[in-house]
Amino acid sequence: MERFIESFIRDQVNRAETRTHYREPLVGFASADDPRFPQLRAIAEPTHLLPSDLLPDAHSVVSFFLPFARGIVSANREEPRDVAQEWALAYLETNELIDHLSRRLIAALKERGVEAATEPATHSYDPDLLIARWSHKSVAAIAGLGSFGLHHMLITDAGCAGRLGSLVVDAPLEPTSSPIDPHRERCLYFHDQSCTVCVERCPVDALTETGLDKRRCHERLLLTAAYHFRELGLVDVCGKCATGPCALQSAV
Repeated sequence: MERFIESFIRDQVNRAETRTHYREPLVGFASADDPRFPQLRAIAEPTHLLPSDLLPDAHSVVSFFLPFARGIVSANREEPRDVAQEWALAYLETNELIDHLSRRLIAALKERGVEAATEPATHSYDPDLLIARWSHKSVAAIAGLGSFGLHHMLITDAGCAGRLGSLVVDAPLEPTSSPIDPHRERCLYFHDQSCTVCVERCPVDALTETGLDKRRCHERLLLTAAYHFRELGLVDVCGKCATGPCALQSAV
């Protein structure tokens, strides 16, 4: 079943009729009973959903990362303050691709006798608290796909420039990480404090070495959506913090 899910995701990405190009997707698995899921209620959000909240008979969680092509990162890196058109389009198309891919995977699994459920790729957060009740980033960390950086984004072996999706299934799958695995550091700042590129590139100083001002960051995203990419739809995007040494690969 793990191979089927991995192949399905990669096939859907390869066949996607998007202008956005991707590198090889990453796929990971976690047990729905992993003790780190209930811990998210203490670490991230008291109302964070458990896998069983999405699917009562949850056995496993599937997480996947779609990394942007190198040219998309370069385009956004080269724009000093404005968001590159390529990055905005990638954000929009990839969110749509993740939702489409997830729906098709749920249907394909159902044909094989497996029930599955998911949450949208984005805009499923509380607009006042700016907190998601199902964090695709945290799910990916539990599945062993990466670890968090100074910029509060997940750094995978393919970097942080891309988008994440996840599903809950009622089939037992072999976890790709263990709750007792030692934490692997992928952020240079947390490794030896040698990099603060993400802080330096934040155009509104929302990110510092001591934390992230979510409100200021969100205001920047809404401003971008309103004044730069209205023709594309709701593209509340920036991504400057995701263009440093950890954009395309683990920095450590």
